[in-house]
Amino acid sequence: MSDTIERIKCLIIGSGPAGYTAAIYAARADLKPIMYTGMEPGGQLTTTTEVDNFPGYPEGIDGPTMMVQLQQQAERFGTEVRIGMVTAVDFNTTDGGIHKVTVDNSTQIEAETVIISTGATAKYLGLPSEQKLRGGGVSACAVCDGFFYKGQDVAIVGAGDTAAEEATYLSNICSNVTMLVRKDHMRASKAMQHRVNNTPNIKVMYNTEVDEVLGDQVVEGLRMVNNQTNDKEEIEITGLFIAIGHKPNTDIFKGQLDMDDTGYLITEGKSTKTNIPGVFASGDVQDKEYRQAVTAAGTGCMAALDAERYLATVETSDKVSA
Repeated sequence: MSDTIERIKCLIIGSGPAGYTAAIYAARADLKPIMYTGMEPGGQLTTTTEVDNFPGYPEGIDGPTMMVQLQQQAERFGTEVRIGMVTAVDFNTTDGGIHKVTVDNSTQIEAETVIISTGATAKYLGLPSEQKLRGGGVSACAVCDGFFYKGQDVAIVGAGDTAAEEATYLSNICSNVTMLVRKDHMRASKAMQHRVNNTPNIKVMYNTEVDEVLGDQVVEGLRMVNNQTNDKEEIEITGLFIAIGHKPNTDIFKGQLDMDDTGYLITEGKSTKTNIPGVFASGDVQDKEYRQAVTAAGTGCMAALDAERYLATVETSDKVSA
């Protein structure tokens, strides 16, 4: 453990659209933010080949390039971006308290404010063929990537409301949607099930799982297996969407920050405030409804503004008490 403890005004944990936007705003407010990127610098967008739905890019942009540009913009205003993983936190529960953070199990940081932008990780099936073709037709976000499969045949895996919503979304873009449900029923609400069942170009296959994603460089087909009969069937598709959920990256905050039953951080009203003064949450780590780059960026802006206002309030209180 390092003996040197660094004291800073604003610490940003995570480096996706939320984290970088928070950094831009915090730096412009002279909070001198320091960002730790985490294990996946740039977040989920670094695994996305094309981003067509972020404002300001009329020709689209690939995810990794977009993240590099966001980092450059944040650094332009004075953000210090560091490669590292926050491994422990000790949040102070009092107004104006100093929060203690450990990076890579060794570096000690003391921060007046902390902005959490650690995001959420999409769950995948874990098949080698699926992992090989991530970004080549395998996606965990139909809203993000569905447009690229306009007029084509695709498949989606999942049985909950998200899967049902994404299947109906895809049905408006794609020619045919095959929905794979592992059990003999869907978990989605009855309303969403009715919507799926009443959409003519969605075919629901129950008791069905992915056996292998077919294709070399891009998705060309899917081999499915009936888990009751072990019968296998192949279909031709160009896109496979995995909609089996996300896991928010909040494990190190358990016991200190309020979370819902699935681990998403709970923020106060329309703000990014957590239950700890001076600790704010932005992006997918607290948003399980939209999960878009542009909404994450918006909450990153909000978090920086909330942090700036919090510091101003604390400083004013200190002057009054003095």
